Amino acid sequence: MNGLLTLMAIVLGVTIVLFVPALATPYDSGFGSVQAMTTEMCARAVLFGFVIAALTALLVRRAETHGRDLLRLFLIALFLRIIVGTTIFVFHGQDFFGGDAWTYDYFGYQQLRGWAGDSYAQSQANLFIGKGIGSGWGMVYLVAGIYEIVGPNMLAVQYLNAVLGAVTAPIIFICAKEVFNNSRVAKIAGIAVAFYPSLVLWSSQGLKDGPIVFSLALCILATLKLGKKFSLTYLALLIAALFCVLALRFYVFYMILIAVAGAFVIGIRAMSAQSVARQVVVMMVLGLSLTYLGITRYANVQYEQYGTLEQLQRSRLDASTSATSGFGKDVDVSTTGGALSTIPLGMVYLLFAPFPWQLGSLRQSLTVPEMILWWCSFPLMVLGVWFSVRHRLRQMFPILIFTSMLSLAYSVFQGNVGTAYRQRAQLLVFYFIFVAVGFVLLKEKREEKARRAQVEALTQHGRPKGWTPGKQKPIAGVISD
Repeated sequence: MNGLLTLMAIVLGVTIVLFVPALATPYDSGFGSVQAMTTEMCARAVLFGFVIAALTALLVRRAETHGRDLLRLFLIALFLRIIVGTTIFVFHGQDFFGGDAWTYDYFGYQQLRGWAGDSYAQSQANLFIGKGIGSGWGMVYLVAGIYEIVGPNMLAVQYLNAVLGAVTAPIIFICAKEVFNNSRVAKIAGIAVAFYPSLVLWSSQGLKDGPIVFSLALCILATLKLGKKFSLTYLALLIAALFCVLALRFYVFYMILIAVAGAFVIGIRAMSAQSVARQVVVMMVLGLSLTYLGITRYANVQYEQYGTLEQLQRSRLDASTSATSGFGKDVDVSTTGGALSTIPLGMVYLLFAPFPWQLGSLRQSLTVPEMILWWCSFPLMVLGVWFSVRHRLRQMFPILIFTSMLSLAYSVFQGNVGTAYRQRAQLLVFYFIFVAVGFVLLKEKREEKARRAQVEALTQHGRPKGWTPGKQKPIAGVISD
């Protein structure tokens, strides 16, 4: 199987280099004319993506358990994203699926020129990144860094995002396995993240959604690992991932930081002198590291600029009125009462939109299959949340706190169906863990019912020679292998 996947990778790479330059014609992105893709540029993008993917594959293969299965999951998810991303690039689908890609491309290129000493280009880049206090300056630096290596080339950015999106599936697999110690739950969660359409779409383009979701998943994984055993590697990963979240979407950083800190305060495992000492050390190192990286300065400036309900109201009103898919245009969140009153409506839109009666365009109609799947999965998620709170509260604490806080926040200040649909991806990767738990609970219940029926039938009709009840595998009870 791995040999076949390797052959597919070679064929896919060669196909892209041979055909993409001829198909990708010059295009006006809105920031100016985009130069035609040459064979050399395409080869650089493919080589860059191959190197990043190969290094990532080596790390995935070294996973403590299920390394081979996780490698296969990663590679298949990666191929899918590369195909989708290349198709979007060739047919200039950025404006249709995610116009932000052109924004990051333009300002990333200006930042690259600014690093080279072009003061005008630096002033252009500063229009977007400012003093590094906004949301998304990290993506501009990331794009500029890639362009420094391979030259201006959006395809290379898409391939990096494809790798990050694909490796998020094994990370979620490991997170689920760490909490529930159940291979079924882990596999279902990992497969859902690998192949759910919107997660594939957002991580196939030059958008910041893929890196954000990857960084959030890495934060949770590092937190779970550190709650079990101290590790300098996972501590460094946690610090790096938190800083990446800050650089990509600052308000999400504070929510994930609270979830991580809360997990270390209450303890993911049973309390002992050793675990308390470990958690204190982790918290101290984490606090000092984030302070050294300038978190307090960012927090003060960002609070002054964005930390009021009036500013929140302006942002929400703009989102709800600037597009036809806006909702709650008459909602006022500039007061505490107004903000609280909009949560039910906002939560419904965040979790379930777009609705069938809102399908007024091709872009919205394309979401129908996955939305039907998500609507059918929601009861399983509720069941999974109930089980997690009852049986795995300590272990699931960082995920429960983060998803609850971000869901509430988005339900207040999101006023646009399209934006809510897109930013739901930050939550879906963790929602799918709960969906997997609910699915396995129902499946185990059916298996237990069938086993009991078999026992009753054998009791009534006589047991075959050598049969004993002890050889039957009972229901897991608390979802563990």
